[in-house]
Amino acid sequence: MHDPLWAPGDTVVERFLRPDGSIGQHHPLRVIADDGTVLLGWLPADTPIIGSRLADGRLFREAPLQERFRVPRVRVADFWRDTSTLRRIADDEWSSVWWFFDADGRFLNWYVNLEVPLGRTPSGPDRIDGILDVAVEPGGRWQWKDEDEAEEAVLAGRITAGQLERLRAEGERIGALAAAERFPFDGTWTDFRPDPDWPAPGLPGGLL
Repeated sequence: MHDPLWAPGDTVVERFLRPDGSIGQHHPLRVIADDGTVLLGWLPADTPIIGSRLADGRLFREAPLQERFRVPRVRVADFWRDTSTLRRIADDEWSSVWWFFDADGRFLNWYVNLEVPLGRTPSGPDRIDGILDVAVEPGGRWQWKDEDEAEEAVLAGRITAGQLERLRAEGERIGALAAAERFPFDGTWTDFRPDPDWPAPGLPGGLL
């Protein structure tokens, strides 16, 4: 059976799974391009998503670090806020690269979400969020994000020490590309504009 192949204009849903196989967040993406192994998708600001909160009602960042990966989470209806993102999701890479754009369509910076790839379903790509991330500024300067959370996630069993080692290696690979201003940090797609005739991607019903 071949992996799904999506056409420009299709809507897919990127799902972030937890280690126990349950589904956390759902992010709908408008397909810009797909070759069967690398998906380019668009998520505009204010698009409805399925997010997550701690079961006691707090936002993730409102909890002390030692509690963030130990308190159960629940899915909630939410919106993608502040920036629009163009995402490059490669099936075999432990990261996805996000181009951030402001409300006027100006490119801001890149954010590299380090992830465990889980392949494709008919509805979209599945990933496990690796907690650790990399932020890249125009000009190639880059830095780690959320290192303390990644270490705590290992202690809490959210990711394994082996996965974190692999994610760090991926981050170093990404950082080297950024420092050299090589693809995808060479200016490609920084002038991206979505087709004005395409509506924002939507979520299927029944997810909550």
